[in-house]
Amino acid sequence: MRRKLLVVIVLLSFLLGACAGGGGGKEPAGPVVLRMWAHTNNAFIAGYEALITAYEAAHPNVDIQLESFDYELYLQTLQTAMPAGEEADILQLFGTWTSQYYERLAPVPAEVMTIDQAKQTFYSAPVGGFIVNDVLYGMPQEFNCEYGGVLVNKTLYEAAGLTYPPQWSSMEDVIADGKALAKTDDAGMMTTAGFHFTSADPTAFSFLAGIRQRGGDYWNADQTGFTFNTPEARAQLEWMVSAVQAGVVDPIVFNDSTNFVIDAFFQGVVGIGYIGTWAIAEGKANFPDFADEWDYFYLPPVQGDPVFVADSGWGLTVSPNSKNQETAWDFIKFVTADEKNAAQFNIASGTIPAMPAVAKSAEIASAMPWVPKALTILPFGQYLGNMPDRDLVVYEIIYPHILNVLQGVETIDQALEAINTEANSTFE
Repeated sequence: MRRKLLVVIVLLSFLLGACAGGGGGKEPAGPVVLRMWAHTNNAFIAGYEALITAYEAAHPNVDIQLESFDYELYLQTLQTAMPAGEEADILQLFGTWTSQYYERLAPVPAEVMTIDQAKQTFYSAPVGGFIVNDVLYGMPQEFNCEYGGVLVNKTLYEAAGLTYPPQWSSMEDVIADGKALAKTDDAGMMTTAGFHFTSADPTAFSFLAGIRQRGGDYWNADQTGFTFNTPEARAQLEWMVSAVQAGVVDPIVFNDSTNFVIDAFFQGVVGIGYIGTWAIAEGKANFPDFADEWDYFYLPPVQGDPVFVADSGWGLTVSPNSKNQETAWDFIKFVTADEKNAAQFNIASGTIPAMPAVAKSAEIASAMPWVPKALTILPFGQYLGNMPDRDLVVYEIIYPHILNVLQGVETIDQALEAINTEANSTFE
């Protein structure tokens, strides 16, 4: 998800009836109190609270105390509490961070789930981040797919005389629609972005996907360093520049800090908005009066198969300092590996399921009709890889340099060299 996750609102009553029964772990004697930490996101918290209530009903001796923190504060809290051994029993963790924290996490016991079982249960990209040095450290709850998904404004499409739903067979078709949807005022300032792909996540992850779809890679052979200054990376960046030059978006007016894609789309000034599915719940909550008709679709690849990379999204882990690890893992399995409970959480949070069985379910199709549209591309998702500092590489190196190129501040040569040098410096 976007680094600064925004709060969304869901009704807890939507969740209360859907929880499955208790987990299958051995019942400990006497009362058990588990502290659980998570980042503050109303949809996620509501989902957790409903599942906690269900688990406690089946295990009356267990008391799970949920605490949440704003995103930046959560990062700081983890970084200070874990070295001191003062963290909670259960920790919500972004899977891609696992490689930074695994030495302070408890491995998943084999009797709870083996690596082979995890790979059979979850999609490759979500579970990939929770595996470090062939050890499983947690279980994912979402497929954090920032590639390929777009919000599409039907009202603007019809006003522009375009076919709706869009009939895209190539990215050239997307650009053609974007050009027709874009608008400028008398001074030449863009007032409506036809195809807004210049916020941080879509810019970075379409760049990485474009490299892979062209047959390249941004990792060296043993994943000990990056290779960003390559013909495939250049070709993708050149394509992005050509899209801007075609007039589908003005990256000075529309980017991550100005006219962020969710806000701009739900204010009616974006025709096609490139962003992950988490934006759907957020947009509905934050812009309840938005009257335009819209839907969510997936873009065609720039070349070949829709190969893409994805973070290992939010999931749950256990502290090695917990005195009740057995119960903690039983709760985590109850939440993440039970299909009914996992589906309930994904519906609450508006996230793509980490489990193929859940993603393909009728319940998900009914509640989140955009998920079935993603089923053909999800198997092509590959784990992003264990970076020394994922947020630094994606948000402070890749995105700023690409945005500079799109805004005309840097050349392609300068950006690729800078990205390669700065990203590799994170290994030092």
